[in-house]
Amino acid sequence: MNVEIFGYFAAILTTAAFLPQLIKTLKTKKANDVSLTTLVMFILGVLSWIIYGYNISSNPILIANLITLILNLLILIAKVYFSKTFNQQ
Repeated sequence: MNVEIFGYFAAILTTAAFLPQLIKTLKTKKANDVSLTTLVMFILGVLSWIIYGYNISSNPILIANLITLILNLLILIAKVYFSKTFNQQ
């Protein structure tokens, strides 16, 4: 059995876990319940995983964390944008 299957399975699940939060944030135009500190720490962790995955040539780690980085950056951007937009009104 190829152990990479577990890597890809884990990558799909952990990456997809952020889609509901992103969708909810974009639908409601609110991200008050999303911690800015947690997002920044998580993004830094994901960047570290990307560096690690690159250095050990692990496609599951690289792919999952690149997609996770994009999703979390979108959540961060939405949080900042919506908090500025609704605080000015």
